[in-house]
Amino acid sequence: MTQDNGRQALGEIMAAVEHALGGAAPVAVATVVDAGELGIEVGAKMLVRRDGTTVGSIDGAVVDAQVVTEAMAAFEQFPRAVLQSMYVGRAHEAVARRSQAQPGDARLMLEVFEAPARLVVVGGGHVGLQIANFGALLGFRITVIDDRPEFANPERFPMADEVLCKDIDTAIDEMRIDSTCSVVLVSRGHQQDTLALRHVAERGAGYVGMIGSRRRTTVVMQNLAQEGIAADALAHVHTPIGLDIGAETPEEIALSILAEIVLERHGGTGRKLSTLTSRRQADRG
Repeated sequence: MTQDNGRQALGEIMAAVEHALGGAAPVAVATVVDAGELGIEVGAKMLVRRDGTTVGSIDGAVVDAQVVTEAMAAFEQFPRAVLQSMYVGRAHEAVARRSQAQPGDARLMLEVFEAPARLVVVGGGHVGLQIANFGALLGFRITVIDDRPEFANPERFPMADEVLCKDIDTAIDEMRIDSTCSVVLVSRGHQQDTLALRHVAERGAGYVGMIGSRRRTTVVMQNLAQEGIAADALAHVHTPIGLDIGAETPEEIALSILAEIVLERHGGTGRKLSTLTSRRQADRG
């Protein structure tokens, strides 16, 4: 790659990263940090888009193909690993651990760039308000949906990036939903929750949770199954929603729900850290 072409590619990569951070589809960028014995350029970058197209090149052949493969796998990973190492050679597939690498392999860093995770709160009541508050503190981009003007307005939800006062099904259908999106159904009643879940269950959200008693939510799930909603999609719905922390107030319920969302996003266990620490210490003898 000539110097001019390299500058042009770097400019395109930077623009694509900014576009992704602004809400477009995620992109992955591989950067060479150790050339090993491959003769590639330290600092060389290559971007992979969600559709598999690329900008820039590491070596124009085998290594580039490995970068695409690893990037596409990273896009599907949940919880998301935003930064990971990959060791590449020309005689084997990329590996993630140094212990698996071969002598002379190059080391690349693969970083996924995307907009902050989005939290969609369906229902602007007391619990929905506190979920939006907690979610904003955790860095989520907040969208609130409610069909009642008195519950869906910027004055009530100043922390929200978007407040939609419209029919729930219409609002969900118009929204881009993917694995970075968490959807919380805390609307005012059985019919609204059923409607919302019908339109979101099969959209590929990273997390979908619905509030309500076990009896009530079981009825909703059975009704949707009879309508033909895929069984595996319904199996991924968290209901009753949240972690068991003895929550009673809207604030405590919101804490319970956001704790479960964070657990799912980052692959936590939900156990007490003191218990985990004690076990690790026991294992070390």
